[in-house]
Amino acid sequence: MSTSTIKNRKARYEYSIEETFEAGIVLKGTEVKSLRDGKASIGESFAFLQDGEVWINGMYIKRYEYGSYTNHDERRKRKLLLNKKEIREMNKAVQKKGYTLVPLKVYFKKGYAKILIGIGKGKKRYDKRRDIKEKDIKREIDRKVKGSYKVDL
Repeated sequence: MSTSTIKNRKARYEYSIEETFEAGIVLKGTEVKSLRDGKASIGESFAFLQDGEVWINGMYIKRYEYGSYTNHDERRKRKLLLNKKEIREMNKAVQKKGYTLVPLKVYFKKGYAKILIGIGKGKKRYDKRRDIKEKDIKREIDRKVKGSYKVDL
């Protein structure tokens, strides 16, 4: 089994992330096994607050191949584990207009499944174009710099 990191690649393109929180995820046994195999996706998922708790919905974890009748539902709502202080901070941020909780990546830390949740504000189309342009310029500069250093031995 390989431990892999599942990333939400569209998240940083669609949102400007202002703050991040690391949360534990309440999982069932077969979910952990599928997650360790990297058979999951958080591309369409979203996090929300409900009754003073943080939940993630739409997170896809493939059914475990060797699971029996105890196998899990692939897109069930999962609880996230955070401190009360962090939940209050998230709640305060989400109350502001335009802010939302965005799942950024899922990974394992000391044997426990963790998820990185960001507080993000949706980007406008012109912000996205500016980011792409800056990225292209940086890539071009890196190419030029890499090619200009020649060492003669």
